[in-house]
Amino acid sequence: MKLSKTKEANIGSTISHVVSVWSLLILLVALIVAFSIIKPDTFPTYFNFRSILNNKSVQALLALAVFLPMTANHFDLSVGYLLGISQVLVIGLQGQGLNWPEASGIVLLLGAAVGLANGILVTAVGIDSFIATLGTGTLLYGFNEWYTGGQQVVATLPESFTNISGAFLGVPLPAIYVLVLSVSLWVAFEYLPVGRYLYVLGASPRAAELNGISAKRYVTGAFLATGIISAFAGIVLQSQLQVGQSSVGPEYLLPAFTAALLGATSVRPGRVNVWGTILAVAVIAIAVAGLNQLGAPFFVEPIFDGAMLILAVGLAVTTARRRSKLSNTAPGVPGAASALPTNE
Repeated sequence: MKLSKTKEANIGSTISHVVSVWSLLILLVALIVAFSIIKPDTFPTYFNFRSILNNKSVQALLALAVFLPMTANHFDLSVGYLLGISQVLVIGLQGQGLNWPEASGIVLLLGAAVGLANGILVTAVGIDSFIATLGTGTLLYGFNEWYTGGQQVVATLPESFTNISGAFLGVPLPAIYVLVLSVSLWVAFEYLPVGRYLYVLGASPRAAELNGISAKRYVTGAFLATGIISAFAGIVLQSQLQVGQSSVGPEYLLPAFTAALLGATSVRPGRVNVWGTILAVAVIAIAVAGLNQLGAPFFVEPIFDGAMLILAVGLAVTTARRRSKLSNTAPGVPGAASALPTNE
């Protein structure tokens, strides 16, 4: 009888662990099945899924950009504004006579400069990342308004530039960019020291300092990478829009943070992670696409994003607190050491 109860407890624990780790994947499959049953003629189609991949890939790129400094417990609120000015500049510079590789190179350099500035403000000057990046983001928005004069920026774009958001073997290229970036970040955070260092910096800066991990070096590097990815996302977005608008950009910020925080509840519960972030983007994209096909009004998407952000923060905080409590109560394992990533 005791053995039976032990087996039942083990089975229950295993099921609970699987559900906790793969909750977003389970939800994603459930949403796809539900909307496919409700809208069998329009939802489970190649055109619909290709449209979702193409439209939400920029959002996924920005979510991965947000994810990087978040691993070190910092927030970059400038990414939406950097996306906005990047998509304006890459078309504006082409309209002024530059070819698209030159224009794109300048935009990527701008992204790197903004990321570097954010990193210096946070690590060297000591300004809170929330305030520092909100300030740089607002400056970018102001420069964007000045550059455009509040008007649309129009130019004749070469086909080689618009093909950036084309397709390869039927798969939208923006989705391939997301896949390549996701795999690269996953390798970095699972198998390279830089990923482990950022996680330790986020969990316990004091422990990182005692282990000789430089916050200035790695946190600044994370912000630098975030700036480059955000600028690249702006280039991809412009290849889709083919017209520059100063108002585009900030609306991508909330979904990006929602995805990164919601992703912390899955795959590696209690820790922001690459595949959890991608699953969160997919869940939000499928849910919004399904609701739109059901005739939901235009304002449902921001309401849904806001509700998901609140839910994501609540779940992420609860999961992290539970993880920390379990680590701290484990015999012989100090709390700071539990911050180190494990291959569980």
